[in-house]
Amino acid sequence: MARVPAAVTTATSAVTTSISAVITALTRTRRPRHTPHLRRLRLHLRLRRTLSSRRSPRFRPVTEELVQQPNPYTRALGLMAVVLLGAWLGLLVVGNVRVPVGPMNTTMTLRPSVTGGTKINVSPLGALELDSHIAPVRLDVNVDQLDPVRAQALVDHPERLSGLQDEVAQDVEHGTLDLAVRSCVAVVSGATALGLAVYRRPRRALAAGGLALTLLTASGATAFATWNPNSVLEPRFSGLLSSAPSLVGNARNIVSEFDVYQKELARLVTNVTKLYDVTSTLPTYEPDPSTIRVLHVSDIHLNPASWKIIASLVKQYAIDVIVDSGDTMDHGTSAENGFLDPIPDLGAPYIWVRGNHDSLVTQRYLERLKNVHVLDDGRAITVAGLRFAGIGDPQFTPDRSVAPGGDAAEDLAGARLASALRDQRTAGTPVDVAIAHEPSAARGTDGEVPLVLAGHLHHEQMEVMKYGTRLRVEGSTGGSGLRAIEGKYPDPIEASVLYVDRDTRRLQAWDEIKLGGLGLTTAEVSRHLPKENQPGAPQSSSPSPTTSTTTP
Repeated sequence: MARVPAAVTTATSAVTTSISAVITALTRTRRPRHTPHLRRLRLHLRLRRTLSSRRSPRFRPVTEELVQQPNPYTRALGLMAVVLLGAWLGLLVVGNVRVPVGPMNTTMTLRPSVTGGTKINVSPLGALELDSHIAPVRLDVNVDQLDPVRAQALVDHPERLSGLQDEVAQDVEHGTLDLAVRSCVAVVSGATALGLAVYRRPRRALAAGGLALTLLTASGATAFATWNPNSVLEPRFSGLLSSAPSLVGNARNIVSEFDVYQKELARLVTNVTKLYDVTSTLPTYEPDPSTIRVLHVSDIHLNPASWKIIASLVKQYAIDVIVDSGDTMDHGTSAENGFLDPIPDLGAPYIWVRGNHDSLVTQRYLERLKNVHVLDDGRAITVAGLRFAGIGDPQFTPDRSVAPGGDAAEDLAGARLASALRDQRTAGTPVDVAIAHEPSAARGTDGEVPLVLAGHLHHEQMEVMKYGTRLRVEGSTGGSGLRAIEGKYPDPIEASVLYVDRDTRRLQAWDEIKLGGLGLTTAEVSRHLPKENQPGAPQSSSPSPTTSTTTP
């Protein structure tokens, strides 16, 4: 509307006022029968005056304040929320495909995830998790059922097993491609539909769909760039499948003979029907004579359930020697010594070093038990073909106090152990595995031994130190014992099986075993390979770690 000049507006107001005054005078002198007509005229003039006054510039700021635009960041966040929610709803509705993989019927699904990876659910046996990729989407593969016709064909024609691997690979490739296309449609459709429902504007809805497609494409590109085909060599098992790693007896040849393992898995598939009837037996391997199996436990803290778990692992994994890196007790009193009596019956030699919750009273009691080897002050002993040396924790702090020595005492203990290791090498009896309770003391052996074991931290970790020594820290095999219920969730029960080559005495692989803590019934086993044993790694003769020229 064109702007009215101020002079015209003023003149119009004056005229309107004069007419109003005349009408008022007339209403006082005219007869009552003319009053309704005059009232309508006066109301009409008032309306014109009101409309004229609203054209004044002084009302414009108020109008502008009423139509302020929303914050652009708020609009962007709102659009992103609509896109993510719509994409997720789209995946839930139609983002899965049913794919026959070999003799099995499976369902493949993409799900939002923080870490990515692949999870294969084999109900009711358990699950298998692979770190196949890093992206905000995870691939779930559910094994729904075994096709009896295709399975029977494999049983009747065993020669088909030779091509089963290629067949399965092709099935997975086709299923993944179909899933990718369907997921794109589901994500874009879900985001567009929700955008239309929220904004009620086609342009904004199309923007939501385009943004969803962009995010999905970026996620796919990230998954492709981080794809790790070797993740199948380091799976994590749960449920009944937790026993799967123990079936691989030859740890040294896991990579070179993985095709044999795949054939055994294919044979296992043909027995699934019997397995459901609880009459099937899993395929097993004969343990390789060159593989020494070491069970590493630590920080039992008076948990009586630990002995049954250790005995079961010794039998299941055919353990050659058990290493306990300390804190078996909680207060180190003589009244607790009876807790140690089951050790001679665990089924394997038991090597022990003192922790900060173990007293010299505990140590002397263990020295009298059959089949137990107590290591202290760098003492070395050969058990099951491996040379071990260890030192007890220099501090005794069952009440969680800090002894006057502090970290300096641990560093000194590490230096003493390193000196003993050098003496052993000079004498022609080099040590293969060193043991200390505190990781800070274990670090003092860097460069003097291929492998050093420790505990104390109540969680697992592994690292290769500066001069080549591999440090393995074990979690709490007792689930932190009496302290299991102090936190929000009970601590898990952790142990590990180390596979050591008998000829080179080098670590070839290890299985991390994690059981649910107090009141829980979960189980998880994950297999790990050193970098030098993974596919594509350069072959070496596994030289001894470089000796440090300075005193640790």
